[in-house]
Amino acid sequence: MRSDAKKILRILSIVLLFLFIIIYAFFRSKNLIFGVQIKNVNLTDGAKVTESIQKITGNAKNAINVTLDEREISIDQQGNFDETISLLPGYNVINIKAKDKFGNSDEKNYQLIY
Repeated sequence: MRSDAKKILRILSIVLLFLFIIIYAFFRSKNLIFGVQIKNVNLTDGAKVTESIQKITGNAKNAINVTLDEREISIDQQGNFDETISLLPGYNVINIKAKDKFGNSDEKNYQLIY
């Protein structure tokens, strides 16, 4: 009876160890699993603006390449970007694309009226 309890305890501890390893591996690699994401862009879709010069900031976590209207822009180690563009009178479409090192991509489009 005592050896059965030891055997159950040993199996339970091994199962818990493997469960801990799986959960730890998931949380360490979740950015890799979900790919690149464009977040915290300071633009509002469909907004009317009164200034022709617009500063665009945001974050593209896990990105190695970010383009703004087909023009590559620089990002820092955390994926933050900061760029200034000039708007034309009328309807403007701002396109932001980000790619990670595995080929995953994310794209956001914002329509602004100047």
